[in-house]
Amino acid sequence: MVTFENDWDELLKDEFAKPYYQNLRRFLKYEYSHDTIYPDMYDIFNALKLTPYHGVKAVILGQDPYHGPGQAHGLCFSVKKGVAPPPSLCNVFTEIQNDLGIAPPSHGELTQWAKQGVLLLNTVLTVRAGRANSHRGMGWEIFTDQVIELLNEREKPMVFLLWGANAREKGKLITNPAHRVLTAAHPSPLSAYNGFFGCRHFSKTNEFLQSVGEQPVCWQLDD
Repeated sequence: MVTFENDWDELLKDEFAKPYYQNLRRFLKYEYSHDTIYPDMYDIFNALKLTPYHGVKAVILGQDPYHGPGQAHGLCFSVKKGVAPPPSLCNVFTEIQNDLGIAPPSHGELTQWAKQGVLLLNTVLTVRAGRANSHRGMGWEIFTDQVIELLNEREKPMVFLLWGANAREKGKLITNPAHRVLTAAHPSPLSAYNGFFGCRHFSKTNEFLQSVGEQPVCWQLDD
């Protein structure tokens, strides 16, 4: 039984009994026993465990977990301390520096953001080693759509940061005018210069949060 130890437990409890999730669970049980799957099975739901529903201030949507050894730990774009930040994350740090004057940190672990209310959610929560998108279409998208729909229903405003085509596709689920939706190119080296650099999403997020009486996010990471 999946537990988050916060208000997501009540909100998502019905999902785990649905046929699509039961099929996904059987698929994952096989995958984890026959292949190398990232992240570790105990880290799959870290985004929801670290950021309760009532505390979400901003949502950053990723695609699927990093598929290299030791990288993925359940938060999109994040890698554990001691693991070199991948190029997309380096570009995120570059944009933060250009936007807010915050120098890039010595590591790529974004747990501090999650604990402040930044939901770091991939649209697919698992992947085979070395094979990007290998768990696409197996049911995770239905689950994460439900997470986004629940967030959309919340009255308390939040910011959605949608980077790249896959994340922008989820934007159709965000219909509540209370929320702010920011879109940009993906921060990968292939597209960062086509609209991610210069998007100023980090200062814009904080300006919106302050305008609705919320504490801004401290984007600076401690070493």
